[in-house]
Amino acid sequence: MPTQAKKDMVADLQERFSGASNIYLTDYAGLDVAQITKLRKDLRDNGIKLIVAKNTLLSLAAKGAGYEGMDEFFNGPTAVAFSDADPNVPAKILYDAYKEYDKIKKPEVKAFYVDNQFFPGVDIEKMAKLPPRDILLSQLVASVEGPIVNFVGTLDGIIRELVGTIDALVEQKGESE
Repeated sequence: MPTQAKKDMVADLQERFSGASNIYLTDYAGLDVAQITKLRKDLRDNGIKLIVAKNTLLSLAAKGAGYEGMDEFFNGPTAVAFSDADPNVPAKILYDAYKEYDKIKKPEVKAFYVDNQFFPGVDIEKMAKLPPRDILLSQLVASVEGPIVNFVGTLDGIIRELVGTIDALVEQKGESE
């Protein structure tokens, strides 16, 4: 029979699953207390909450929030990072923290969801190496703006040439009269 504390925990987790735009499922095997404390602090400093809970509670909360198919990742020691920040911020923190443990193959990111799209854990490096969202948006704007600026510049040159030709004709006509 579930206790009230477990029901409250599932409700809190379900709310976090529903409210977060980015969810990172990771294990924490091989981390000692100091390492996981540092990881939590690094994530917390960037507005990201790392929660360790029993897999059954995480599974119930994920299903309640509409995340079907997450069950396969709720095995072994599992921690979940919830974030509304730029998706590459938690990815970079987790990737940087875990890459030093690459030799023992633990811990690792199991999977992550960014804007309700699933990515396998092996893609964490790609996400971590992406520039921040605002830089990506500015690059997009620059790539769209470039051809428009060139087109306007070309039109400006044509109009300037036309005005110069008309001025020359007016001046020539004024001299001939």
